[in-house]
Amino acid sequence: MDATELFRQYGDGVFRLCWSYTGSRQDAEDVTQTVFLRLLERRPELEEGKERAWLFQVAANECRSLWRRLSRRRVEPLEEALAVAAPEEEALLEQVLALRPGDRAVLYLFYYEGYSTQEVGEMLHLSQTAVTSRLQRARKKLKKKLEQEGYHETGV
Repeated sequence: MDATELFRQYGDGVFRLCWSYTGSRQDAEDVTQTVFLRLLERRPELEEGKERAWLFQVAANECRSLWRRLSRRRVEPLEEALAVAAPEEEALLEQVLALRPGDRAVLYLFYYEGYSTQEVGEMLHLSQTAVTSRLQRARKKLKKKLEQEGYHETGV
């Protein structure tokens, strides 16, 4: 599959992953662009059906690199996402955005993109146990925060 087709098919998912990592639309756009430039420059031999995983792994690596470069920079919350969130999801989204970036990324890849814990671990260079622990910790934090806000049946 060529880069243009990969971008059409997976560009939004890569962007959302980057946004969940960085918390900034602009940084997510930059990292997404970098991921697809890397694809064009390196032209890796991707096994059919593994293109999405490769793109997400490169995106996660680029986001971590960005963190290292900009570690002292303050990141604004995903205000734009809050503006378009359904009212019933707004409280959950606010609490998800309050999590550590690594926990947000694990939640995003597992719940939104549908990857298994093993696949998430491979993309983020974590053990499957670490992914499971992060998911458990993030769900526990979300549940506690939402209960404090008066939500008792959260589904997390």
